[in-house]
Amino acid sequence: MDLSLKRVDYLQVGVTSQKTMKLLPASGRKATQKVVIGDHDGVITCFGIKKGEAVPVFKTLPGEKIARLELGGALNTLQEKIFVAAGSEVRGFTKKGKQFLSFDTNLTENIKAMHISGADLFLCASYIYNHYCDCKDQHYYLSGDKINDVLCLPVEKLSCITPILACQDRVLRVLQGSDLVYEMEVPGPPSVLALNNGNGGDSGEELLFATSDGKIGLVQISGVSPEEKWKIGNEKKRGGVLCMDSFDILGDGVKELLIGRDDGMLEIYNFESANSPVLRYEYAFSESVTSVQGGCVGKEGYDEIITSTYSGWVAGLTTEPLDRECGSGDELKMSHEMQNKILSLRNELEQLQIKVLQEREKYQLFSRSSTAVSAVPTFSVNDKFTLNRDDASYSLVLEVQTAIDTVLLQCDVPIDLKDVDKNSAVVSIVDCESEPNGNFLLATYRCQANTTRLELKILSIEGRYGILQAYVTPRVQPKTCQVQQYQIKPLSLHQRTHYIDRNRPMNTLTLKGQFSFAEVHSWVVFCLPEVPEKTPVGESVSFYFQNTFLDTQLECTYRKGEGYFRSDNISTISILKDVLSKEATKRKINLNISCDINEVSVNHTLKLIHPKLEYQLMLAKKVELIDALKELQAHEGNMDFLIPEYRSILEEAEQLLQEHEKQPASLERLYGTNVKTKVPLLLEILGSYDQNTLLAFFDSAA
Repeated sequence: MDLSLKRVDYLQVGVTSQKTMKLLPASGRKATQKVVIGDHDGVITCFGIKKGEAVPVFKTLPGEKIARLELGGALNTLQEKIFVAAGSEVRGFTKKGKQFLSFDTNLTENIKAMHISGADLFLCASYIYNHYCDCKDQHYYLSGDKINDVLCLPVEKLSCITPILACQDRVLRVLQGSDLVYEMEVPGPPSVLALNNGNGGDSGEELLFATSDGKIGLVQISGVSPEEKWKIGNEKKRGGVLCMDSFDILGDGVKELLIGRDDGMLEIYNFESANSPVLRYEYAFSESVTSVQGGCVGKEGYDEIITSTYSGWVAGLTTEPLDRECGSGDELKMSHEMQNKILSLRNELEQLQIKVLQEREKYQLFSRSSTAVSAVPTFSVNDKFTLNRDDASYSLVLEVQTAIDTVLLQCDVPIDLKDVDKNSAVVSIVDCESEPNGNFLLATYRCQANTTRLELKILSIEGRYGILQAYVTPRVQPKTCQVQQYQIKPLSLHQRTHYIDRNRPMNTLTLKGQFSFAEVHSWVVFCLPEVPEKTPVGESVSFYFQNTFLDTQLECTYRKGEGYFRSDNISTISILKDVLSKEATKRKINLNISCDINEVSVNHTLKLIHPKLEYQLMLAKKVELIDALKELQAHEGNMDFLIPEYRSILEEAEQLLQEHEKQPASLERLYGTNVKTKVPLLLEILGSYDQNTLLAFFDSAA
């Protein structure tokens, strides 16, 4: 059956975090459900819908930012008690709004993730997991990387407590008490966990996970080892997943999978086959979908999907046919209801406009007085700076609770900006190459009205490191701006992995000296992305990386007083050597650095680079032909006489010229060092493309 859903906006609260909205269980068989939501102002709002209007049940006073909201209660009963995590405290409320719990965990960090199961409370800060039973500390675990979410398999089905941590290093960690049972690698940093069908499936062991790069999967968590059931990639290059739920919106007796993403996409997958789910429906919101739940809220008998967005809008996608054709009597009734609603909205709008004018006049009078104090409006910026494996580019997402006016980008190292299809902003780039003030990039994005989310693509060059700054100015009065800073790291195109190919020819950089474990770890954090800032537990650690642009690899193993860095790319070793030397010199630490170079690795790396170099060569040759082919076309009047290859060159001429303009930067990325002076020589070598001459070029550049 076809799925037809209509959007209804119910209410707006303050800015919301991931997983901070739930639907309370219905009190009767056909009764509608109440919505409860927590925001960054610390306010919990519970409301129901009557005649299309939001009717409040209760609303708490402002407080500390609410990071998570969960429902709980005794096992095998209705889960209708409301629990919120704010700062290091957990508070509990009844469905009527009466507070019955205030539990200060005394954690040194704010709570980031929470799960409730009967009397058991599972909390996670950045790296720390705690399990409490009846508010008494039971178990503790220190994770190797940041924890994004926590979940426990259903105790009523398994008769044992099995917590699972979703960790930033692309791993699901399964615990038993305070001990790690096993780890499972997933295809991206897991951002959210959910029980399959809301109950873990028939076995109670089925766990859904989704990643910050948009992938989704199902695994069975058994006592010995996990089993992957299915996984879905992110071929459409959509945003990361923030929330999931299972709900039978089709009414066919099988629950569909609801997915909310940080680019505003809401997706519904159904299980036509047992192998993997199929995308059945999608809807685009203009901002991040922070929570999603299926239920019945607006009208009895009509199921809907309730979502909350970053700026606090609670909206429903309902199965109720809002624009249905009616008979004359119903039409009159609907018209009367609609007229009343329109009249009510107009009155509310007029009152708001009068209030805005009054407040504006009051501000103007106050600003002219001798005792005036400048009041800068505060606003929240939700940002994300991540490396995309597919095209070796960085994605910078800036989201503001109000409309964005302009975004100014400034960077002190050479980077390129890449077009994003869904970006409607007008960009102006200032040409400022190697100026004394250190600006290599100055670009302004002027956003269209009502744009609250801006996505940018950035191409970095390995070996060139510095800071990218984004000055975000929203459409508010008086004008104010927030600065967000992002590190462009020396080995910015490397991404964490869990395995490397030991058979590749490797170059080794050995580091020895009077440095501590924490100091050498801080150097690695400075050089490479996706390394946890917290010093690892133990005496030594190993990290593995893959270059997303060249597919070369890097192994870092270090401890107090010594470090070993192995890579099949000499450029990677060279960059590490330079940066580590500078960092040690800054701290006045003497280093003994030695390099063991494997000459076979040069040939090996060139074979990896070959397809990209060949593409650049073909691009240059095609561009050379464009003018001559255009002249022939003008002389002959058509392209029919040309062979298909030349016709395609003419058809794609504009795109080819745009790509060719970026060619020197593309080549520079291939080497990871500044080789602008050698680009003409390399192009000359590529023209004839002799393998020995090319090897000689790289030998001289090394």
